[in-house]
Amino acid sequence: TIAAALLHDTVEDTNVTAEEVKREFGPEVARLVDGVTKLGRISLRTDQQQQAENIRKMMVAMAEDLRVVLIKLADRLHNMRTLEPLTEAKRRKISRETLDIYAPLAHRLGIGQIKWELEDLSLRNLEPEAYDDVVKRIARKRHERESLVSDLREILARELDKVGIQSEITGRPKHIYSVWQKMTREDKDFSEIYDLSAIRVQVESVRDCYGVLGVVHSLWKPMPGRFKDYIAMPKSNGYQSLHTTVITHTGEPIEIQIRTHEMHRVAEFGVAAHWTYKEGGKDASFDQKLSWLRSLLEWQNEVGDAESFLNTVKVDLFQDEVYVFTPRGDVINLPADSTPVDFAYRIHTEVGHRCIGAKVNGRMVPLEYALQNGEIVEILTSKGPHGPSRDWLNFVKSASAKERIRKWFKSQRREENVAKGHDLLDKELHRMHRISLPDLPEPKLLIGYGDLSPHAVVMRMALNLDTPGGDLRTIPLIPQVQPSPRVLVRGEKGILTTVASCCQPVPGDAIVGYTTRGKGVTVHRADCINAVNAQDSARVVPVDWESDATHLYPVAIKIEAFDRQGLMRDIATVVAENRVNMSSLEVHVYDPSFRA
Repeated sequence: TIAAALLHDTVEDTNVTAEEVKREFGPEVARLVDGVTKLGRISLRTDQQQQAENIRKMMVAMAEDLRVVLIKLADRLHNMRTLEPLTEAKRRKISRETLDIYAPLAHRLGIGQIKWELEDLSLRNLEPEAYDDVVKRIARKRHERESLVSDLREILARELDKVGIQSEITGRPKHIYSVWQKMTREDKDFSEIYDLSAIRVQVESVRDCYGVLGVVHSLWKPMPGRFKDYIAMPKSNGYQSLHTTVITHTGEPIEIQIRTHEMHRVAEFGVAAHWTYKEGGKDASFDQKLSWLRSLLEWQNEVGDAESFLNTVKVDLFQDEVYVFTPRGDVINLPADSTPVDFAYRIHTEVGHRCIGAKVNGRMVPLEYALQNGEIVEILTSKGPHGPSRDWLNFVKSASAKERIRKWFKSQRREENVAKGHDLLDKELHRMHRISLPDLPEPKLLIGYGDLSPHAVVMRMALNLDTPGGDLRTIPLIPQVQPSPRVLVRGEKGILTTVASCCQPVPGDAIVGYTTRGKGVTVHRADCINAVNAQDSARVVPVDWESDATHLYPVAIKIEAFDRQGLMRDIATVVAENRVNMSSLEVHVYDPSFRA
């Protein structure tokens, strides 16, 4: 590994060939060098395609031998430390790539030391003013925080000695990028960030971890909702620890992390801490923990081009995650807000294609239901041949699931996809004021494949960007509104129906009916929380919109924003630019300073 690291730029930057490296240092070193060598001799159309192909090669090589990415991460860290001689544009380009790919990859592999430094260095080049501002803010009260941490360490060490728990207690400063991220993404003021400093406690055993937690909570009051048990539920990168935030005797909140010495080693060095070879090969349990990486090989075979593969990697591997269970107790990690359909495709492509329903914790849920941590998911599949629905592309979150759905549709016959695209486009045109349907075979095919949405085609037609005149006819600016859309209860006639006020479904929405005393059947959107949580499933009935319900209907749109001068003007401008008629407006301002 060290030899490959020293030689990693040889093939790219000198006249030495891969064959010469293999002859001098052996096939293993040559394979590792090739895994981190850029494809500089391959001519691609754009820099973006070039970079995407580089990342694709690295990820595939990494799936075969993790040492490839360890070398690449070390190389990138060295590059980030020595960016000063480069132009600003070059520094920003490298820093953006580092923040998008390499820092998240280090996090996914559990290499905390490299992740934190890559993030901080990237922020310094991308947002130098913000970086300097955070550094100054942290420095202002550093002595106060260090004094508090020192006092707390002494108190905790004394109490742990009393109960016979041997420990190593250290302070942990907050990293600059992490502070900036909370201030921007979570819109928090600097004063609201509780874990600028933290205390880390290392002990010998898991039992001692929970013993320390008991002592901590007996000394200081824990903050509700701020306890996380990553020992019982480890992160996908192997990270394990207990996290709790407590209010100290000074009234200041502080985070305390509790872990064993081995857990700390894994948290700092990630896969590098596990990278030990035995006579019979690598540790099997370690390979199992990194099963997500093996899926890269499957994905890169399914995805047609490097840029699509890179997008898949960014979405599926580097976003926030949700952890759910199979009925057998296996843990499946997915991108945040994933649905049962994403879960089905993560299990197996064929399970996804044949998915017809899902149960979460034993209860039926819509396929677009957003999965939550700790839920048990069961997929219901058809017994015979089956295929995905194009509607799934509107709500699945994982890029790998989208690629597999699109690939299925592309495998179908062209004529079938053109016909399906024609039908979907016709429905969208009717929904948007009954515009006549032009002859657009290629867009229809793309719609049928799932690569293009009907709405995108209609909007381009409406804006007349591609076809100069003739395709569109004059339509009223504000079409006639139909106030009472009709809903039909399957198998029944003359049943009174009422549109639920909680979700206000409109024609085109997926809907369910719920029998209500005195109101007949109340119609909810299928994803309405009130419908999903209905206690008596026997009162749920199937309903459909009447087939001719193709006019426009009033809908309520809820917008949440931070109050500022000019907010209403900006919202009204966006609405007007999108040719939407705003019939009424209701505004509520929430002031957190007024509390009962």
